[in-house]
This record gives sequence, C-alpha cells and structure tokens, in this order.
Amino acid sequence: MAIMAIVLVSVYRMHSQTLAMNTANRFYTQAPMLGQSKLAQLEIGSSEIIAGDAGDFGDKFPGYSWNVTVEEVALEALGEVANDFKRIDLTVSFNNNEYIYNVRTYRLMRE
Repeated sequence: MAIMAIVLVSVYRMHSQTLAMNTANRFYTQAPMLGQSKLAQLEIGSSEIIAGDAGDFGDKFPGYSWNVTVEEVALEALGEVANDFKRIDLTVSFNNNEYIYNVRTYRLMRE
C-alpha cells in the first residue's frame, strides 16, 4: 500500500507539471500570433490609438488580454519626420497576468 501511495503521488505530480507546461507552451505559441494580429489592426486604424488602449481578444480566446501604449520618439537626426515616429509597446497577457508576452516596435504613424 505504501509503495502504491508513493507511485501515485509521483504520477499526480508529473501530471500536474505536464498540465502547467502545456498551458505555458500554448500561451507562448498563441501570444505572438495574437500580438501580430493586434499590431496589424492598430496599423490599419493608427489614428484612433495615439495615446494607447487595452482590451481582450473576445470569446475565441478567453483569458487573453492586451494593452498597448504609444509614445513619441525624439530623434533629432530625423528632422520633421521625428514627429510621426512612434514607439509601440504591446503586452499580451493570459490568466490575469500569470503569463505575459511583450512586443516593442517602432512605426511611422501619420496623424
């Protein structure tokens, strides 16, 4: 009976670790695709999110949320174009920030 208890505890622990690794792998596979999709949406409607925005990915991806901030980048070398040069930070999170994926990109965004 003691041997059976030791074996079952080990099997349940291994199963728990497998589930946690599966969740992490699914997030780190899904998050870059969701982030790329959100960046594409932001690029299409760039004038709407000059300050930043946040939200979720709807019923298709429950538990996933995103947050974007847009900041101006001051570069003297670019001259007048620098006014349209923006730094975009996008964060995709899952399960109330248990897993977080960050993307930073720079874009020319005409206002």
